[in-house]
Amino acid sequence: MTRLNGQRMDANVLVLGTDNVGKSALIVRFLTRRFIGEYGDIESLYTHNVVVDGREQTLNIWDAPYSQDLSSESLMYEKRVQWADGFVLVYSICDRASFNMVSRLIQIIKTNKDILGFEKMPIVIVGNKRDLHHRRTVLSEEGRLLALSADCQFYEVSAAENYHSVLMVFHGLVDRIRESRVSVKKLAGIKGIVKSMSAVFARRRTDSL
Repeated sequence: MTRLNGQRMDANVLVLGTDNVGKSALIVRFLTRRFIGEYGDIESLYTHNVVVDGREQTLNIWDAPYSQDLSSESLMYEKRVQWADGFVLVYSICDRASFNMVSRLIQIIKTNKDILGFEKMPIVIVGNKRDLHHRRTVLSEEGRLLALSADCQFYEVSAAENYHSVLMVFHGLVDRIRESRVSVKKLAGIKGIVKSMSAVFARRRTDSL
C-alpha cells in the first residue's frame, strides 16, 4: 500500500521509445550499475527498491517493446498507460526519428491517461547515447524545448558511461510521481469540500421552498 505521508511509496514506471535507443540498457544500468550493450526485443517487468530523499520506494519498471504501427496497438498502449504512474520516454541523440517519436508518445499518454491536470503528468524525457556526441543529430536544446513545451523533465545521459546520470533520471521521476499524487490528493479534497457545500446549499434551498 502506498503511504504518501509515511516513508514508503510504490509506483509503476513505463519506459517507452523506439528500437535501439538504449531503453533496456538504461534500465539495467539503473538496476545493477552495469552496462550491457546488446538486448533482444524482449518485454520485461522489473521490481526494484530505491531510497530517494530518505524514503524507500518500490518501483515496478515495465520495459515495453516498440511497435511501428501505433494504431494497431492502441488498446495495448492504453492498458500500459493506464497501468503506469510515471513515464520515461527515451530517444537516441544519434537518431532523429526516435526523437520525433517522443512527441507522438506524449500525445498517446495524454490521450489515454485519464487524469485531471495532464500538465502535471510525471514524464521524463531522456536523450541517451551522449557518449556518441560525434554522431549527434539531435541538439540538447531541442530536447530541453520539447520537455519545456510538455512540462516534462529532461535529461541527456550516457547509459554506457555514466551510472549517476541514469540514477538521477529515476530519482527525478520518483519526485514527479510524489508531487503528482500530492496534487491529486489535494484536488480530491477540494472537490469533496465543494460537493459538501453544494449539498448544504441544495438542502437550504429545499427547506426555503
